[in-house]
Amino acid sequence: MRILLITYDNESLIQWFPQGIAYTAATLLKFGHDVEIYEQDIHHYPESHLTEKLNNEYYDIVGLSFIGGYYEYRKALKISEAVNNSKQRPFYILGGFGPSPAPHYFLKKMNADAIVMGEGENTVIDLLNHLQEKKDLKNVLGIAYAKNGKTFVNPSRPLIEDVDSIPMPAYDLFNIEHYRLLRMPNCSRTDFIMPVLSGRGCTFTCNFCYRMDKGFRGRSNEAIIEEIRYLQKNYGITYIAFSDELLMSSIGRTMSLCEDMIKANLNIKWDCNGRLNYAKPKVLNLMKKAGCVFINYGIEAFDDQILKNMDKVLTTKQIENGIIETLKSGLSPGYNIIFGNIDETRETLMQGVEFLLKYDDGAQMRTIRPVTPYPGSPLYNLAVKKGMIKDIEDFYENKHTNSDLMTCNFTKLSDEEFYSALMDANELLLDNYQRRVKSDTKKQLSELYLQKDSSFRGFRQT
Repeated sequence: MRILLITYDNESLIQWFPQGIAYTAATLLKFGHDVEIYEQDIHHYPESHLTEKLNNEYYDIVGLSFIGGYYEYRKALKISEAVNNSKQRPFYILGGFGPSPAPHYFLKKMNADAIVMGEGENTVIDLLNHLQEKKDLKNVLGIAYAKNGKTFVNPSRPLIEDVDSIPMPAYDLFNIEHYRLLRMPNCSRTDFIMPVLSGRGCTFTCNFCYRMDKGFRGRSNEAIIEEIRYLQKNYGITYIAFSDELLMSSIGRTMSLCEDMIKANLNIKWDCNGRLNYAKPKVLNLMKKAGCVFINYGIEAFDDQILKNMDKVLTTKQIENGIIETLKSGLSPGYNIIFGNIDETRETLMQGVEFLLKYDDGAQMRTIRPVTPYPGSPLYNLAVKKGMIKDIEDFYENKHTNSDLMTCNFTKLSDEEFYSALMDANELLLDNYQRRVKSDTKKQLSELYLQKDSSFRGFRQT
């Protein structure tokens, strides 16, 4: 079948490589399908361009995958309208964690034919086989579909246990010269960067997370290293951004991967998402030796009771000890804090701000966003139970209008007090960042004129 997969535009200068689409494309190619990528993300095409393309070229299938979020939702509405307005409208499939928690709603709202719910590689092949053979879709596990004006949701499909069995992303279908220009913490101006998945899922169940897949399934060290070598050889990649939710899924797994990366002599920089309860000296030192330059930590709050309310399985003592050890090892930590979870206060927010200021190493500009109860998360279910959100339509059409604005208030603060606290917190963080930038720039100035630094390349920024 001839298939068009859409990489949607999020208005970034350099887009994140669409790994989910790339994995899907690789699987479709493996089973003999003809796959084309519609690069709205790179070329910033208006939706009218997609309609015109579908009018002029025939495709059996058009697919769009997106995550939950106000921007993604509204973008998907525009793209869906473009697909549905085309004269040769293909069979229209949605996928991703955006539509998966509420398939009935998204099928109707976006007038799609089917939704692949959750992990899609095996499901989409089964779906296409049924379409080719004109079989009833009721037996395809892991999909929702529309038929005769009604919507149906089938039972879920078991997860792919052996993630090494999934083909490597179909890099050759994509403009890697664009995606590799992505910038990450502690990269050089000449680094070429690409994301790689080391595994799927997470061993934890934070109340704000809308990941629907349970548990963690890691790729083998050999498969990860093989993919890195491929990216180095074919695209000159010098920095890997491990993009899975938790590369540091355990101490043993992290150390094993690092040991094998060292033995493979990859000579590559990399970063990852980590857990502070696993941030032990022996682990961190080995990570640094293996090429790690940055670990992004989900701190979320610096108060033990709020961490319990989040089901974070982390304490402030573990957080502080882990950050101290990370800095001591020479690695740069990323600090993620959100505000507005159950019973948070101005005081708990400011505890988080004080922590960020105390240990800031300047690797990133940090601000704090309000927590969003995305559909599929325990926090969303609580909001519905308490009447804060009526349903999925209320969430997307009325409540979740921007990721930096409150969706609903789980604190005892008034909305005005909530925003006042968040404004004060972010003002402190932004002032700190600007002071650091000014100080670093003045240091450059001093080195240039007082020490005659001939390596200086100018203050210009692009």
